[in-house]
Amino acid sequence: MAIILAVFTSMISVFWIYFKMLNIAHEKDLVDNPNARKLQKRPVPVVGGLCVQFGVICAVLVGSCLMDCSKLVPILMAMVVMTGVGALDDFEGLTAKIRLLIEVVIVLALIYGGGGCIDDLHGTWGIDGFSWYVGVPFTVFACVGIINAINMIDGVNGLSSGLCFTCSLLFAYVFYRGQDWQHAMLCLSMAAGLLPFLLHNVIGKTSKMFLGDAGTMMMGVLMAWCVIQVLRSDSTSNWVELHHGMNVVALTLAILSVPVFDTVRVMLLRIIQGRSPFAADKTHLHHVLYTYSASHSLTSLGEIFLNLFICLCFAVAYWFHWGLDVQLYVVIAASILLVWGTYFFLNRNYQLKTGIAFRLHRRLVEARQGEKEWWKALQDFIDTPRQWGFKTKGDSAIERKKTNSKM
Repeated sequence: MAIILAVFTSMISVFWIYFKMLNIAHEKDLVDNPNARKLQKRPVPVVGGLCVQFGVICAVLVGSCLMDCSKLVPILMAMVVMTGVGALDDFEGLTAKIRLLIEVVIVLALIYGGGGCIDDLHGTWGIDGFSWYVGVPFTVFACVGIINAINMIDGVNGLSSGLCFTCSLLFAYVFYRGQDWQHAMLCLSMAAGLLPFLLHNVIGKTSKMFLGDAGTMMMGVLMAWCVIQVLRSDSTSNWVELHHGMNVVALTLAILSVPVFDTVRVMLLRIIQGRSPFAADKTHLHHVLYTYSASHSLTSLGEIFLNLFICLCFAVAYWFHWGLDVQLYVVIAASILLVWGTYFFLNRNYQLKTGIAFRLHRRLVEARQGEKEWWKALQDFIDTPRQWGFKTKGDSAIERKKTNSKM
């Protein structure tokens, strides 16, 4: 009952605050302006992460009235801090070194405040529990990598939020089956909070908002925390016991496969080229997918389906009772083939202007829904606060935005 109540609270809270934050962003010019590297064509508000954070906090507060949520205190505090740091980066700008330092400090606080780290590979390569002298630096490296992976894929509408929506549902399933009700509630609350955001961000036109660094860093630290909770030696989840013979390292890697492997490829290429691994460019998988489709929605769906297919490959390896190490190799091989292979194949064909590139581009453009009348009607419904039963002081600002977009 607590989980169901928390899920509805998160969703309703984000619906309620969304247009209010949208109006504030337009009035205060809290927007992300287009440039040569970015794919949007007009300024877009970047306060979506604050809306989702609001929904999750409300959900946990309501859920805590019916169940003990004390284990969630460290991650909730970390999410609030990361949201603040990300918002500061959105509006003022932070150097990569400062952000990296803050991320390391936050992860260390989670380790010692939460009382656990990645200190058990659960049989992978014959390794079970190991010392915190190894576990702490390994956890910091892995979690900082996950936070940056989620942050760096935020390039098109619905991508980072869509991937984190599916990842939250998958982690929620893991915790639910493992009878870890607190973390199941937290993950489901995150997914429920992202759902209203996705409706506006993917379907809407004038009601679009970006998560911004505030949102991606907040979601990244939650994903990192989920990995810690699954892999720590004293995990409260009974998932490992209930699924004997499953490689939980491969499981967590499969759930986060697209953001992790795409970020690893991008960073490796930058290092090989003698550039900073944090330098901005247009070499992510979503950039090449957008080149073919010219559609944010199709690009996001493409990467989400890739991620789910890699999870399916892992599930098949487990269902056929393949060894623990083999399950991990299957995830790594599938990720390299589908994430890296897709990028190099599409990018190479685009550069050579091959027939494959031409036909694929034509088919994807034909699949776009932007010119359909029913799609425009749906956009108008999503973009109008009155349709949702909301009337805010800033409705006039939204209406002006809609009028300007039609000119």
